[in-house]
Amino acid sequence: MTTGPDGLRSLHFEGRYRSDREDVVKGFYLPAFSVATSYSRAVGYFTSTSMALFARGIGNFAERGGRMRLIASPHLTEDDVLDIERGYDVRAVIARAAERQLEAEQGDSVLDGLGQVGRLIAEGRLDIKLAFVEQRGRIGIYHEKLGVFRDAAGDLIAFTGSSNETLGGLAANFESVEVYRSWVDGDGVRALRLEEDFEALWANQTQNLRVEDFPDVARDRLVKLGQERDSPLSPHDDALLSPPVAVDEATHLAIPNWLTIRAYQRQAVESWLRHRGRGILKMATGTGKTKTSMIAATKLADVLRRREEPLVMLVIVPLQHLVDQWVAEVEGFGVRPIPVYESSQKWLPLVEEQLSQVRLGQRPIVTMVATNASFAGSRFQSILSRISQPLLVIADEVHNLGSTAYRSSMPSNATYRLALSATPERWFDDEGTDALIDYFGPIVFELGLGDAIDTGALCRYTYHPRLVELGEDETQLYIDLSTKIAKYVAAGESITDADLNSPLGHLLRQRAGVLGHAEGKLAVLRDDLGAHADSWFQLVYCAEGTRPVPQGDPRGPNQLREVMQLVGRDLRLATHSYISDTPRAERKVLLRRFGSGDDLRVLVAMRCLDEGVDIPDARTGYLLASSSNPRQFIQRRGRLLRLADGKDRARIFDYLAVPPAGTPINFDIERSLLTRELERANEFGKLSENYEATLDTLRPLKERYQLMHL
Repeated sequence: MTTGPDGLRSLHFEGRYRSDREDVVKGFYLPAFSVATSYSRAVGYFTSTSMALFARGIGNFAERGGRMRLIASPHLTEDDVLDIERGYDVRAVIARAAERQLEAEQGDSVLDGLGQVGRLIAEGRLDIKLAFVEQRGRIGIYHEKLGVFRDAAGDLIAFTGSSNETLGGLAANFESVEVYRSWVDGDGVRALRLEEDFEALWANQTQNLRVEDFPDVARDRLVKLGQERDSPLSPHDDALLSPPVAVDEATHLAIPNWLTIRAYQRQAVESWLRHRGRGILKMATGTGKTKTSMIAATKLADVLRRREEPLVMLVIVPLQHLVDQWVAEVEGFGVRPIPVYESSQKWLPLVEEQLSQVRLGQRPIVTMVATNASFAGSRFQSILSRISQPLLVIADEVHNLGSTAYRSSMPSNATYRLALSATPERWFDDEGTDALIDYFGPIVFELGLGDAIDTGALCRYTYHPRLVELGEDETQLYIDLSTKIAKYVAAGESITDADLNSPLGHLLRQRAGVLGHAEGKLAVLRDDLGAHADSWFQLVYCAEGTRPVPQGDPRGPNQLREVMQLVGRDLRLATHSYISDTPRAERKVLLRRFGSGDDLRVLVAMRCLDEGVDIPDARTGYLLASSSNPRQFIQRRGRLLRLADGKDRARIFDYLAVPPAGTPINFDIERSLLTRELERANEFGKLSENYEATLDTLRPLKERYQLMHL
């Protein structure tokens, strides 16, 4: 590789670059890259996007044969950190973290950039290592930022500063770097010291830091991507001057060209805007609440932009995997949001930085997606309280925010408020429901399940209730619990209004557990699964916990394990569990395998496929869990009714456990308790394609308990 006659020394470099006085990129980085032969950098997180930008940002340098070394901090989750602290193999955890970043779905520009990284690695021009803090058994994040340019003559420039090796760090942000030139008196010692610091890092000889080689599996993945992507590394493809569109930070929300707005979505947005940007959208699960809210946010942002006002948008969701889904949705509308969950060290600097840019008029929009827990945390609450720009709060599955703890955290400075839920009313909590309406406003648009099916937003379905009698031991436990419930009712307590945490509420939950875990359901499930053994896209919803047993007995069997044995071992169907302990990265892989239609036939779930998970390919559902909570069964039905290619209808099997006829239980109490079960079945059946068959199945039970009016 050749440089100018004097390399770095031939160019003029300042001792300091700061965004208010100089263009850091044009004044420092580009001239240094134009003559240097090697570049050593320690900086920031390793992410797929930052790697893609890194490759594109050094196009000229790499084309001339420059050699690079990069030390970055692996993007460790709290689970990763705990695994390391518990003594798990560090290399395995680091490899998992790197694979997780490369597994993230990316657009073509990012994949092209990663392909360039792979080619640079394969050609021996780029080497990467990953660093993290390891001190007194605790794991931390490596935040230091330093770099060294060297040329063929042996001169070097070392620098430290705030910039990251990303578009935001190099071009979009307010940055400053301190520069030390080896040929300048007073600078030389500092420049050599910084180079020594980097070499110590590279050799893993820095106290309290651990530096690991880049995992082989991730390296191989990048090299393979470099072979697959045919986009050449162009010396003119330079992110420092002209970043690729896919990784540029868009200045405003825009409705994507591929999106067809349905008539009901347009009506929902117009109604919300007529209510001055406040209200609740009560829309059936699977009808596109997320996209409807993004259309509304885009229309609002258009109005504000015409007024030359910025927009701060906060989306609040109950679970971490929903953050990931919302991030992808928002990116589809042209803006990259900040995910707010897990350690605040990951999101707090970005949030503070972007909100500062909004206040200074340097950024027209900031978008954040937070879990309920992170949103309600003290650090994020402090940030929210300081926002003075127009703030839009979008609450997904808003019923979760009606609890005392969460509703007190809702920001009073939010000018615009939009709530989403198929069931915004909180179960047995009128006070919480009223609080949500007081904050967000009234229901401004409603799309029920029947209308959604009629308009083609959801697919049609058949409903097959299965009545299963309790066994002898289960019946006795059921009688005992019902007798205790009857005593509370006789004392004046109400079954329908019972506090779930009260003694009566506890008895009702135990009784529901007896029904949900009824052993006889497994035999009927076996028959139904066997009849559809050749079908793909099947979901089984199991009851939570273990089967209730009489007091003093050991804990009962776990229905999830029993179903897994039945499906996998006995019926020999390809299956996998999907539960709260399933890591988020693995969940993504499982859903992809399930949706392929040639790998997993059955997913066995416990709660985790209720809210927000998008599995449109699911065609057959088996509901073993016996829940009278309308939200739960509405969510589960909605999972199965989403549209997908080649899917014209779904099948729902619902297993209803009942005591044998003649069981000696107070008739009025039993009738009241079973009313909930039959209301659920009736709700499922009335919109199904086979309602008459449903009525025939349920009629004997309705007649026994004088519930023919349902």
